[in-house]
Amino acid sequence: MNQTMASEARKRDTREKIQLGGLIAKAGLRYEKRALLLGLLIDAADRIRCDETERARLLALGEKAFIDDAD
Repeated sequence: MNQTMASEARKRDTREKIQLGGLIAKAGLRYEKRALLLGLLIDAADRIRCDETERARLLALGEKAFIDDAD
């Protein structure tokens, strides 16, 4: 039973990582250095924790990108 639960947890973790990698590609950042990507994410995380307006702006930008892809 524990082995089955661990296997399912690994599958979920792998799927999540693949989806997150897809977001990097979708943003057009596939070929950027990993250190740059991490820096971008750290900076964005700091900004959205401190600034609700920035959080809302970035959320709207991301939602629009998903909608545009659906068209």
